[in-house]
Amino acid sequence: MVRILLTTTSYQDTPGPHHDLLASSGAEVVCARGPLSEKSMLKYAGDYDAFLCGDDAISQAVIEKALPRLKIIAKYGIGVDKIDVDYATDRGIPVAFTPGVNHTTVAEHCFMLMLALSKKLIEHVEWTKQGLWKRETGNEIAGKTLGIIGLGRIGREMAIRANAFGMKVLAQDIYWPEAFAQEHHITRIENLDQLFSDSDFISLHTNLTPETQGLVNSASIQQMKNSAILINCGRGELVHVDDILLALRGNTLGGYGADVLDVEPADADHPLLSAPNCLITPHIGSRTHESVIRQATKATENLLLLLRGESPHAQVNDCQPPKALI
Repeated sequence: MVRILLTTTSYQDTPGPHHDLLASSGAEVVCARGPLSEKSMLKYAGDYDAFLCGDDAISQAVIEKALPRLKIIAKYGIGVDKIDVDYATDRGIPVAFTPGVNHTTVAEHCFMLMLALSKKLIEHVEWTKQGLWKRETGNEIAGKTLGIIGLGRIGREMAIRANAFGMKVLAQDIYWPEAFAQEHHITRIENLDQLFSDSDFISLHTNLTPETQGLVNSASIQQMKNSAILINCGRGELVHVDDILLALRGNTLGGYGADVLDVEPADADHPLLSAPNCLITPHIGSRTHESVIRQATKATENLLLLLRGESPHAQVNDCQPPKALI
């Protein structure tokens, strides 16, 4: 019998038609609670024909151990930086993914963090719970400048919402969507230093690559206004954690809101969890009922297509589907 390892928890925890769709494969589905480390993945590798994964570490070592049985990697989500795609390609394993399913909810999450930091929402809620009528003065986001790094699907949704809030929008991206930028009044900034210096809010939506790892560090923070608020719903490794921490403690960064960390799940003593003017959520930016069902359905459809020897809706690498398994 075909065996599938399912590791994404939001898929498992959210009711929806994706469960029946997966069951229709007739395969044996084994569930684990991800995201799994390389060490944990190595314990499972070797016994499965397909991985239906989230942000689990699927390294070369994992793929090596999973062979020759592993034929398919179906990613629930967009980012594939945790998967050794090059090695999977070398071994002829197609890697499917689900672009275009979570840009709305992630953009909403970014604005939630922006507004919460600007209005000091969490502090005021906690003070009120304690019976304190303590009030501090926040800031509007109307009239402020939002700098967007990465103008893909999520970055574009950010621009649309920024316009609605009356913000000025700056953006940087190698692949510039000229028509969209003109329609939504986005100013192109090619020099990141200028984007850092001119923005009141900065939101990161670029892929994690060797070039973008540590993109925000002490040097880039020095270019920012001391009041600037940085939002990261991309990848934790896009920022240098120690530099963010130092800037928050030294009041040279106005705030940091993130849905991602360099290590996930985070240990209770992760320094950013207790940093001033810092809000961290547990990678839930795309975890809404609407988005989960879209992602899970698309990921499952990709998986079933590949199991039948057909091409998926979207694939990261250039590998032929395996011989039909169901």
